[in-house]
Order: sequence, then C-alpha cells, then structure tokens
Amino acid sequence: MNVLITGGYGFIGASVAERFYKEGHRVYIIDNLSSGRREHVTIPHKAYVLSVEDQACVEVFRSVGFDVVIHLAAHTAASSSLDEPVLDVRTNILGLVNMLNCSRLHGVKKFIFASSAAVYGETDQLPARETATCSPMSPYGTSKLTGEMYCEKWRELYNLDTLCLRFSNVYGPRQRTDGEAGVISVFLRQASANQPLTVFGDGRQTRDFIYVDDVADAIYRGATSRASGVYNVSSGVETSINELIETIRSFAAVPQVVHHERRNGDITRSCLDSSRLQLELGWTPRYTLQEGLVKTYEWLLRQEAAVSAEPAPARWQMPRWLAVFRPFAENAIAFSIVITLWHHQSGLFYESIFDYKLIYILLMALLYGTRQSFLASLAVIGLYVADSVQNGRDWGSLLYDPESLFVTALYLFFGLSVGYVTDKHRKELLFAKNELAVEQQRFRLLMDVYKDTRSVKEALQRQVLTSRDSLGRIHSIITELESLEPEQVVRSAIGVLENLMETKQIAIYSVSRFGYLRLLLKSNDPAFQLPRSQHLNEVPELSAVVDKKRLWVNKKLSPGLPMYAAPIVHDNEAIALVCLYDQAFERFTLYHENLFKIAVEIISRSLARAFTYVSATENERFVEGTSVLQESAFREVLRSKMQAKEQAQADFTLLSVQATEENLKDVAERTMRLMRDTDYLGILEGRLVLLLSNTGPKEADAAAARLKQNGITTEQMGGIAVYA
Repeated sequence: MNVLITGGYGFIGASVAERFYKEGHRVYIIDNLSSGRREHVTIPHKAYVLSVEDQACVEVFRSVGFDVVIHLAAHTAASSSLDEPVLDVRTNILGLVNMLNCSRLHGVKKFIFASSAAVYGETDQLPARETATCSPMSPYGTSKLTGEMYCEKWRELYNLDTLCLRFSNVYGPRQRTDGEAGVISVFLRQASANQPLTVFGDGRQTRDFIYVDDVADAIYRGATSRASGVYNVSSGVETSINELIETIRSFAAVPQVVHHERRNGDITRSCLDSSRLQLELGWTPRYTLQEGLVKTYEWLLRQEAAVSAEPAPARWQMPRWLAVFRPFAENAIAFSIVITLWHHQSGLFYESIFDYKLIYILLMALLYGTRQSFLASLAVIGLYVADSVQNGRDWGSLLYDPESLFVTALYLFFGLSVGYVTDKHRKELLFAKNELAVEQQRFRLLMDVYKDTRSVKEALQRQVLTSRDSLGRIHSIITELESLEPEQVVRSAIGVLENLMETKQIAIYSVSRFGYLRLLLKSNDPAFQLPRSQHLNEVPELSAVVDKKRLWVNKKLSPGLPMYAAPIVHDNEAIALVCLYDQAFERFTLYHENLFKIAVEIISRSLARAFTYVSATENERFVEGTSVLQESAFREVLRSKMQAKEQAQADFTLLSVQATEENLKDVAERTMRLMRDTDYLGILEGRLVLLLSNTGPKEADAAAARLKQNGITTEQMGGIAVYA
C-alpha cells in the first residue's frame, strides 16, 4: 500500500519509514526540512519538500492516492511553544487540519495522528490511562489535545478512520539534541564529549521513556488494524532523571552533573499506561531502557567517528558585521580617490573635462543605492565647501550664492534620484526572483506529481498485463491448480510457489501416519538437496506445524530449516507440508508471509477437491474389492510422475509384481501393507505394477528385497517412457 509519512525525515519518521518499507509498502514523505534531515532515510522513497500547512499538498494527494497517512510533522518542543505560540498553532493545528482534509477528499483509508503525553499535564493518576483527565500545561500539549479532537470530529463527520497515539518520551538514534524529548540525546552527546550533564531542576522529575523502534512497531500495528480512537504508547515505567543518569553511568563516563532552574512548562511526573494497546493490538515494548540507551549511544559514537574521519571542507562565510561595514568602507575608499584627484588638480577641479565628484556620486548610487549615494553627495558637498573656503570665499556667503546652491542641489538630486532608481530596480528584481523561486518550486512539484502519475499509470498497466498480483495472474495460478488428480496438483504447486515467492527452493513433504516426512517433490535446483525421508521427532519445529496446523516462520534463521513451513490440511489433518527454504532478506516480511500462507491455502483447497473427486470415482479408479488402480487411472499417475521428473528431477521406479488373476487381491493386500504412503499400485498392460516415488534403481533393489522376504516377487521395468 502507499504510505505517506509527514515529518518523515525526523528521527521517529525515519524509523517508521524503514519499518513500512521492510514490510513491502511504498513510502512517501512530506517534510519541510526545518528539523529533519534527508540522510536519516536511506530506504527507497519519494519525498516532497513542503510544509504540511501548504495548500500544494493537495496536488500530492491527488497524484499518488495514499492508503495510510501517518502525521508526525509537528512543532515538538513544549517549552519553546510558550515563546512561539503562533508557530505552534500554524504547524500543529493548521497543518493537521490540512492533512485531514486532504485525506478526506482523496480516499485515505487510515489516518494516524502522533499525539503526546503532554496532553495530560500534571496528574496524580499514574500511570495515566487514556480515560484520565487532560489538562495540558503548555501550548504544545494544548495543540495536541486539540488535534485529537479534530481527528475525532473528522471520523464522525466524514467517516475517516483516525487513530491517535499518545507517545511518552521517545528516544533513539537520529534524535536531535534540543527540545524536551531530547533529554536522552542531550545527555548522551554531553557524555560522549566528556562534558557535564545539564539538569533543569533537582533531577527527581520522572519521565516514561520509550525506544523509537517500539514506537514504529506500534504505528505499523495501528496502520494494519481496525483500531481507532486514542491509545497510549509507552514503556509504562516511571524513570527519574537521576535514575536515567545512573543508567548512563553504567556504560559511559559522566564527569559531573550541573543543575539549573526548572524550565517553564515542565511537569514533575509522567508515566502512561499502554495496557489497552498491548491488549487490543498485541503490541509490547521490546527494548528496556538500558538496551535502548546502549543502542542510541553506539549510534552516536559511530556518527561522531564518521564525522571526524571525513572532515567537511571548510567554507569561508562573510561575517554579518563585515557585510554591513563593507559598503561604508568601499565608499570611503572611493572618496579618498576623489580627494587625491582634487589635490592633484590644485583647485581647477570644476574646469576639468570630467567631474570626478559627480562620477563618484553616480557610482555609489548605482552600486549601493540611496543610502550610500546620499552619504557620497554630502561628502562631495563638504569637499566643494572646503574648496571654496580654501580659495578665499567666506563660508557664510555660500548660503546665499546661487551658484553654490545650484551645485549642492545638483549633487543631491543626482545622488538621490539615481539611488532611488537603483533601490527601486533592486526591489523589483528581488520580487521577480522570489516570484521565480516560487514558480520554480511549483514547477518542480508539478513535475514530481506528473512523474508520479506517469509511474503509477505505467505500474497499473504492467500490473494488468504481467504483474504477479494482477487479476489475470491470480486467474492463471488458480487455473494451474484446477486438476482433479492429486499428483498434478502437487506438481503444479511447486511452479506456482516458485513464481509467487520468487525462489527456486520449494519442497513438498507428505506426512505419513507413522510420523515420517516423505519428500514428494522439490524445485529443480541442483544445489538444492534435501533428505528423502525424516521423522518428525528430528525436527520439532515442523512437528509443531503438523500438530497445530499453522504456518511456522523461521524467525531465528536456524540453519537447515525452511524459512516458511505451512501444512496442507484435508479432513482436519495435516497430510503434507509445504516448505520454502530460501528467501531474500528484503522479502522476509509480513506481506510475503501472508502471500505464502494464502497460496498454501489455495493449494489445500485444490487438493481437497482432487481427493473428493478420487473418493467419488473410487469404483471407476480401483479394481473392484482392492486398492489397485485401474489402468487408465494408473497411467494418469504415471504421466504426472514423468512430467515431475522432467521439471523437477523427481525420480521414480516401476516394479512388476508377479500375481495371477486368482491371487491378485491377496498379493495386492500384502504389497499395500509394505508400501509407503507416496507409492502407487496399479494395473499396466495387464500386469500388477508398483510405482515407487522418489526412488532410484539402488533404492528400488532394497525395496524389492524387502518385498521378496514377504513372499512377493518383483522385477524392475525398463523403458518407462513407453508406458506413459
């Protein structure tokens, strides 16, 4: 299914993305990169750099068609929400409403909202259950509680399936070192740098810490279930900050602890009850605090080692003060050049062909605009006054001299007018650049949407024509298993499973009434060798599959055992086992587990039909009063064995049994008692013939000797292909 994760480049989002990808789902991410980092997500995915409140998100929903939306994007720091309440509301409320509305309009099946323990505020009901009174102490907690109300209202009004998960304090790899929830990340980074640990308060305040992979597991279970409403996601263990520090000391050096005043918005105690989630979704936290801290610390050390091993090339950036001071400095340098020229012209400045002072003003106006051109005009006017005074004029008379006033006005006019035009041009150019950037971003988004739409269209076309999951492909699989001969069904089952599971290591065992597994058929891979017979007591894992009649998954990756094993059940008994021995790691997912299970169930139903047919045609298939197959039925079995030998190298041998018409029934009964469940006895060209499955010439000689000891004489038959 298509899964959208908002805030997918955050540390929780990255773990959630990895979990869904490993389960075989397509992952999409919306993130504005305000706090997340692209390098957090290494699995294949499609990303859109957008804010969740951006109306352009509707184009993404329209083009892809999401099945599940996991809304993690949020302004997460409870303490800073007091200083930036508008930012908190814009992201946590407007962004959520935008995502809810897009989900409603475009057929999203499940919407999961990441809420927080901050909705409870300071409470004495610990561990807090979902029914506890909510009294948030910060705008952050208030926005999360409001978000839950919006989710509930969208469920009531628009029938959108919403699920709100209240996380306790989440920690783990990739977490930033700022914000309230980052206390573990901050402590571990300080410990790795051999710095004092900073504690706000006396350290007796408690939190309920939960490892990020446990949170990802809860989200995945929620997305694949029918659960709705509000659930707590927590370890259920109340841990003080002082206890946390002591745990860190068990594996890392902590030089000292520095205490500061308690921050506004911090609660004293926090602990959530997640029993409802555990009961209804079968979820349980897998990591203890000690295990999670060690894994996070090891990740942090690897990151620091990688950074120190590959130092990034230093890029010089101009300091802010230098950028502000630079125009004034260049203006002063240009004016010093004007003064130099003025001294060299010895008072003849105005009789020169070039008015260097006017050129200086125009240059400053064109380069820097009104501010510097005005300063340049004042500097030139001052130079003009100094020149006039130096030539013997009274400076007071300059205030009444028309020529002086004209020159002053001329310099000011040129400086201010050209500076104004320059400033206006720069503003228009900046506005045009901003408009161009917006249009370029919109163009990139629309191109991404177009490419996604094309890829979805092409994928649907391929699915209709050739996909393993298409209706045409499913129809062909069912058609392959439509035979009414059990042998044909078993032979076809190997090919069907190889095709579906993309492997060449499939085996089918029959289960005998004496507890033996007899190899019926396996994939035709020379490197794939299996014992032809083994007792269930030797493989308790497979014995449990037979007893419980349930799929078994080799989660411990035990060597020598199949990755998946499922029973073929007939009349409430496991009559055979289907085993898959090789599976690529990326396909070792719940999706492929269910695919294998469903395929085996289809095979079971096909075999049940075949057995029903065999039972219904018993009079036509067997010699009257015996279990000997009539020649037509025996030839069908023989043809199936020949095809299995060609396709899967499944060997077999025919033994001609000496019997007359008078003693046929007696010989047949004695032979049947010595046969295996996988062998057949029938009539071929007027002779009684025993077909030994998965038996070569040497094994056939041993079987003939055993039969002879019981008074049954046999002879191997050559040219088997002739009889088929």
